[in-house]
Amino acid sequence: MVIPAYNEEAVLRRCLEAVLSQTVPAEQIIVVDNASTDGTRAVVTRVQAEHPEAPLLLIEQNAAQGLVPTRNAGLDAADAEVLGRIDSDSVLTPDWVEQVQDAFTDPELAAVTGPVLYYDLPLPRLGLALDHAGRHLMMKRIADRHPFLYGSNMAIRRTAWHQIRSEVCRDERDRMHEDIDLSLHLREHGLTIAYRPAMITGVSARRMDDSPAQFRDYVGRYRRTYSAHQVTSPVPSTATIILRSLYWPLKLLRWLRRPRCSLTDQWRVHSAARTPPRYPPGVPDPGIGIGGEGHGMA
Repeated sequence: MVIPAYNEEAVLRRCLEAVLSQTVPAEQIIVVDNASTDGTRAVVTRVQAEHPEAPLLLIEQNAAQGLVPTRNAGLDAADAEVLGRIDSDSVLTPDWVEQVQDAFTDPELAAVTGPVLYYDLPLPRLGLALDHAGRHLMMKRIADRHPFLYGSNMAIRRTAWHQIRSEVCRDERDRMHEDIDLSLHLREHGLTIAYRPAMITGVSARRMDDSPAQFRDYVGRYRRTYSAHQVTSPVPSTATIILRSLYWPLKLLRWLRRPRCSLTDQWRVHSAARTPPRYPPGVPDPGIGIGGEGHGMA
């Protein structure tokens, strides 16, 4: 499990507590600190002291500022067969590692991703349903030309990572979506990416705290990432328009929800509602999992 971190003192403990509460433990948990100036490293050392039996490592990546070199340092340091990759605000469902292990019983699988639940927005159950329906539709209709991984909720086979390691975009100007870049490099090698509905992660909607200009630049990363790979189609522009139209409604919802419910309360709501609402025909239930013998993962 690789967790890049830059000034994540406020959310990192919750992330680590969820990682340490898995039904099947991860072989390695690697927090990669990118020259944080807050108490990020102290959070990790406290959790290490509280859980001395946990395979929790803290490494530092101070050579370059940015998510890509920090992510790369963590994936390079991990030595399990399957490498989980989440963000510091991710809160995993208790069976996340188990779901990932089951997915990789398919020997052809290079990487897997799943839906997310926004734990600091109202109606998290409905949000999960909509997120899942959208990602399922993308995987079914456009994933051949527009593959996707979600950096807050993904895993990659170590051999696949090393196959593309020297090719992934460095993105020194921080203008791209590093997870989509990763998926496009996998596709260029003919490697398989799967979407697993039961691989659910809670994430923060803190992106809605951005200013309109910051958010506009953020959603523009879709077009810039696909353009860097010479993928031309209306899909990135369409996604940009849709996301920009959601900015103010979601910002209002986040503002309404924030003072009323803690992350712990939100996650209790989610745990009590593992069976989500009805989906459109052809959209599978995220609660459905697949059994099988797992693989060790970091």
